[in-house]
Amino acid sequence: MSLTLLRKNAELANAAAQRRILEAESPANSLPLFDQRLAEERLSPLRASGIEVLQINVGKVCNQTCSHCHVDAGPERRESMSRDVAQQVIDVLHRADIPTLDITGGAPEMNLDFRWLVEQAAGLGRRVIDRCNLTILTANGFKDLPEFLAEHGVEVVASLPCYLEENCDLQRGDGVFRRSIEDLKRLNSLGYGVPGSGRLLSLVYNPIGPSLPPRQEELEATYRRELKARYDVEFSELHTITNLPISRFLDDLRQTGQFDEYMQTLVAQFNPMTVDGVMCRSMLSVDWQGKLFDCDFNQMLNIELAEGMPQSIGEFDASMLSGRPIMTGRHCFGCTAGCGSSCQGAVVMPMVN
Repeated sequence: MSLTLLRKNAELANAAAQRRILEAESPANSLPLFDQRLAEERLSPLRASGIEVLQINVGKVCNQTCSHCHVDAGPERRESMSRDVAQQVIDVLHRADIPTLDITGGAPEMNLDFRWLVEQAAGLGRRVIDRCNLTILTANGFKDLPEFLAEHGVEVVASLPCYLEENCDLQRGDGVFRRSIEDLKRLNSLGYGVPGSGRLLSLVYNPIGPSLPPRQEELEATYRRELKARYDVEFSELHTITNLPISRFLDDLRQTGQFDEYMQTLVAQFNPMTVDGVMCRSMLSVDWQGKLFDCDFNQMLNIELAEGMPQSIGEFDASMLSGRPIMTGRHCFGCTAGCGSSCQGAVVMPMVN
């Protein structure tokens, strides 16, 4: 298991250092800014189209230290959302017509108020998503979580970056794949991922290296076939997500000398058809301290909302935030390359030749 950047006292543990690297001119190629490409395609300014999802990152505490993690989460991190901030989130759901609460981390289940948040949001009739790393479900103190999630109708979105053990463990740590399969079987036993059960279990694929994901529908068919044949595991759907050049993945790209090439790939693969569906247009992100951001990636880079917008959950104003201008940077090319990338997977389906 790798160490967090913070634990290593690495330069890129600092969000400002990451932003400087991303926005600097590439020595290999003069890359355009994201806003420049939007302007060229007559797609600027980028604005929110509403708030369909309130995504809360409840902290950086995690039982794993995955090599691609854009949060730089890990067991030694201590940042965790307080009950006071969690209450402000629920207060917003009381007042605003936001259909979905999306809970992420770290391992969001390790936040002391995770279950309270689920109970409150589910009680308000909201769709609740738990972005789960799977292995937390067999950790001491969390073994009853599958039953809790099922009881409250929580949708599980689980990371499984490959259906092959070696590839998965390379990204997430030795033994993670086997534990993940065990936990998927437990979720299946409760109806999660089983057709007709109503209990949704989505899997998330991230490329291991500096490449775009393959076609989502083709990879989903392979996942479905291989997981069923090898382990008798079922799931609802697969989400393919591009690794953005942030935090540990950015550090790895620089250490291996692949940063310039990867950025050039993202820029070259910019697809204007994806812009309308990028997640920041319909999502609002909240960090563990209650600060507001356009998305979880902007949150990790500490790119605050546009000037004049409410900056904290306690200042929430739906009328202002629903049509806010979106703050962008070169990392946004990751969400608009190829078929696009969002928390729900690919943004557009590829053209059929």
